[in-house]
Amino acid sequence: MAFFSHPSLMQGRPPQALIGKVKTHRRPETAVLDLSASAPDFSDLKGADGKTYSLRSFDAKPVLVVVFTCNHCPYAKAYEDRLVAIQRDYLGKGVQLVAINSNDDKAYPEDSYPEMVKRAKDKGFNFPYVRDPTQAAAEAYGAVCTPHVFAFDRSRKLRYRGRIDDSRDPSMVKSPDLRNALDDLVAGREPRAADTKPFGCSIKWMVL
Repeated sequence: MAFFSHPSLMQGRPPQALIGKVKTHRRPETAVLDLSASAPDFSDLKGADGKTYSLRSFDAKPVLVVVFTCNHCPYAKAYEDRLVAIQRDYLGKGVQLVAINSNDDKAYPEDSYPEMVKRAKDKGFNFPYVRDPTQAAAEAYGAVCTPHVFAFDRSRKLRYRGRIDDSRDPSMVKSPDLRNALDDLVAGREPRAADTKPFGCSIKWMVL
C-alpha cells in the first residue's frame, strides 16, 4: 500500500518521484483530466449488481460523479459510508455516483470482482460499483489514487476534481469539498473550489 498525495496533481503532471518507485508496474504517462474537459467514455464495465455500465448509462442525470476507489485501501474504506450518504442526500437533486475499481486484482485479490460484489452488499452501496479490468478508465481519467473524484455537469464537462473532503477521519472534516461542489453545481454555480488534492492509496497498476 502506498499513501498518495502530491502537489503536482494541481498542475496535472504525473509525480515523477512516485513513478521512480513503482518500476515493476505499468504507470501511464497520461495527466490528470483537465478541468472543463469532456468525460472520457467507458463501456461494458461490469457492476457488482451484475449489470453492465457505460458512460451513456447515466445520460439522464444532470450531475455525474466518477469515483475511483477499491476494496482493500484503508482510505477508500474510510470513505465508503460518506459516499453512500452523498448519493442518498443528492439523488433527488439529480446527482449520480459511479464507483470504479481499476486496481490489479492479481496482485491484490481483495479487489477482484467477486470481492467487490461482497463489499457492495455488505456496505449497502446505493450506486454502481464497477470493475475496470483493463485499467483503461483509470488511465483515461488520470486517476492516481483511491479515492479520486471527478464530478461532471450536464454537458459532461469536468467541473470538480480531487478529494471527497479533507480528512480520512469523519469527525475531523472541516472542508466537505465534494458536497460543496455538488451544492454549487446543482444550483448552477461555478464550484467554489474546483481543484483539490486527492489523497489515499496509489492506483495498483498491472505488473509488466
